[in-house]
Amino acid sequence: MLPNRFPDRGETPEFNSVDASLWYIIAVHDYLRLRESQTSEAPVDTSDILKFRTAVEAILTGYTEGTRFNIRADPDGLLACGQPGVQLTWMDAKVGDRVVTPRIGKPVEVQALWLNALWIAGRFSQRRSDLFARGKASFEVRFWNGATGSLFDVVDCDHRAGINDGSLRPNQIFAVGGLPLSLLEGEKARRVVETVEANLLTPIGLRSLGPKESAYAPHYEGGVAQRDGSYHQGTVWPWLIGPFVEAWLRIRKGAPEAKAEARERFLRPLMEHMNNAGIGHISEIADAEPPHTPRGCPFQAWSMGEYIRLERSVLGDGN
Repeated sequence: MLPNRFPDRGETPEFNSVDASLWYIIAVHDYLRLRESQTSEAPVDTSDILKFRTAVEAILTGYTEGTRFNIRADPDGLLACGQPGVQLTWMDAKVGDRVVTPRIGKPVEVQALWLNALWIAGRFSQRRSDLFARGKASFEVRFWNGATGSLFDVVDCDHRAGINDGSLRPNQIFAVGGLPLSLLEGEKARRVVETVEANLLTPIGLRSLGPKESAYAPHYEGGVAQRDGSYHQGTVWPWLIGPFVEAWLRIRKGAPEAKAEARERFLRPLMEHMNNAGIGHISEIADAEPPHTPRGCPFQAWSMGEYIRLERSVLGDGN
């Protein structure tokens, strides 16, 4: 596992993140793909590729065989994770001893990362091709919520087989956008994107919970406990606009007219936002309801990073 936090004063790094190591594998893929596309650059040194392969294999071996916090590959090929009192996904708010969104079981975006990581590892070895095929087939069957036309946020909640969380959250968008491999195609992909757009999209990002959900918090305000309690319960996260726009374009086959519309509908409001909080930057979060007042850090790296990725790679020419 990779640490997700290095405390001050030299204390032991914290490893309570199931997705950090999987995001590393995505970064390896993106780096190698970029280098391979730049014909003017020297090829990646074979010793560096070996280091990448060794790191990727170590991560996948640890996750497959099982590591801390009940992280393990189940027989269905999906990745289980979590234990009481520990927040492992990016929705990591904690109030005292209470984890606000524990998401113990098989969270949807973790499966998207896991299956992408297995797919990426195929460039180095085919030893996990069966695990990937089994997991992808399980994902398509087990996460589809026919009643809502969208994906469950977590299946096998609290490691109980067949208990699913149907809360409407933005994490499902990673099954269609934001990662190299889309896990859904056709009608299911379209319905996921349309559900997210209709219920979670705001001018500067996606709500972290649907407005019709009982735990929905329209504003990020109050004391620390109240703010932390609403952090992922409706509060808007601008960084999620990246995977959403990519998914939105994928179901439209990346058509030029779709890109033009996306620039106007999704990028322009973020450009205007750069004049409202941290000048020239994009905020960490915002209120779920209009006027979507910026909150949290006014200079947030992953918010700005996703904007730049959209502008240059997804909607631009890749330079």
